[in-house]
Amino acid sequence: MKSQEKTLIYWSIMNYKDWNLYLAATPKGLCYVGSPNKPFEELAEWIKKHIPNSTLIEDSDRLQPYARELSEYLEGKRKDFTIKSDYHGTKFQQAVWNALCEIPYGETKSYSDIANLINKPSAVRAVGAAIGANPVLMTVPCHRVIGKDGKLTGFRGGLNMKERLLNLERQSK
Repeated sequence: MKSQEKTLIYWSIMNYKDWNLYLAATPKGLCYVGSPNKPFEELAEWIKKHIPNSTLIEDSDRLQPYARELSEYLEGKRKDFTIKSDYHGTKFQQAVWNALCEIPYGETKSYSDIANLINKPSAVRAVGAAIGANPVLMTVPCHRVIGKDGKLTGFRGGLNMKERLLNLERQSK
């Protein structure tokens, strides 16, 4: 039976300067980028919740193309990603994540801007929750969403990471 088949999820750890990031991908594409220096359990918990019938397999060779593009981005040498992604979320979350991918490199939008982009102007809080649930940091650029007043707001990777990514994009623009 098809429903009994386990999804294979390959994972690896990417080291970049003072950050260690867990990466995970299905055969369809990148499905998870962890927060800096968080334990493996962050990845394992996310997988258990979002892709429950799965098997985690460590495979740095398979994750190498994803790690390379993320490293190039962090070095300021890449503004767009060509790697495939495999988003696991509700239709609403995926609509929000797709809208985030439309924010140009080096620019920011507010939560209400994103709500308007997906034609749900009254759903600002739900948009915020969907952004907070983004499993693929950097490639789905939730760091480009800031408060309406221009202040940095919550970010799964931490405000230090958000600030570093925004500064990187401003300098490399």
